[in-house]
Amino acid sequence: MADPDPFDSALDLLRRLNPAHTSKNLDALCQLAPSLTEDLLSSVDQPLEVRKCKKTGREYLLCDYNRDGDSWRSPWSNEFEPPIEDDDGGTVPSDRVRKMEIKLNDGIDIYRDLYYDGGVSSVYLWDLDDGFAGVVLLKKSNDPPPPPPRPGSIAHRIALLTSSATASAPQTASTGSWDSIHVFESVDRARMSHYKLTSTVILQLGAKSEALGNMSLGGNLTRQVEQDMPAESDDSHVSNIGKMIEDMELKMRNLLQEVYFGKAKDVVGDLRSISSLSEANRDKATHREMISGMSK
Repeated sequence: MADPDPFDSALDLLRRLNPAHTSKNLDALCQLAPSLTEDLLSSVDQPLEVRKCKKTGREYLLCDYNRDGDSWRSPWSNEFEPPIEDDDGGTVPSDRVRKMEIKLNDGIDIYRDLYYDGGVSSVYLWDLDDGFAGVVLLKKSNDPPPPPPRPGSIAHRIALLTSSATASAPQTASTGSWDSIHVFESVDRARMSHYKLTSTVILQLGAKSEALGNMSLGGNLTRQVEQDMPAESDDSHVSNIGKMIEDMELKMRNLLQEVYFGKAKDVVGDLRSISSLSEANRDKATHREMISGMSK
């Protein structure tokens, strides 16, 4: 019997671990098997990290597609941070692709503001022999509330005065994050272009209260689509890619809400009964009497 491939074993292990700790588990695997580091980092989707561009002051997202060693390229300045000491200064897109990258960043930034009401977005493009490829990143997080002020402090007294009306209400601390990773490639075919889009959504939800305790729900969903669309100019590429991503995100949001959350709601509803046991038994007895009466 052949020995299992270490890379396949690592991926299989990650699929069975808590998705909320993907980054931590991935780091541990890279330390255990350094030879798999590059393959794992390029194959495993993990929650996106945010960094602020030193030149423009705008936030951008980190991923394997804008990384070169220990440096990341900002989509706003097109420079690596920290700077790369090599002669080439890191891999950057050609002038034509960079112009499309700037337009896509502006368009996705408007989409993010309208659909997500906040968050961070980034777009990175690179050249291919017969076209170009890229990735669109979106992140929206609901950070946990700050810890309560120290008892006896001025802030604590002010909080008691302003929250006296709701002091007896149960408090629930909720957290959540949505990470969208859309990897695409465009192959030129005369006046048509063939687009291939692979989209992954990483969702993490959490809640904590005295009545509920700790609740954590997380996972990821990946879908893929290919489509031929007319592209007579670079502006057409920007419009086509934006439309494909908007349609894909809408489908994935509906799928998460209707299928996954709907199924979880049904399971929880079957496990927990709102009515008392005596009421349930009485309803069952009444139902049996009605069935027996109809059969006579």
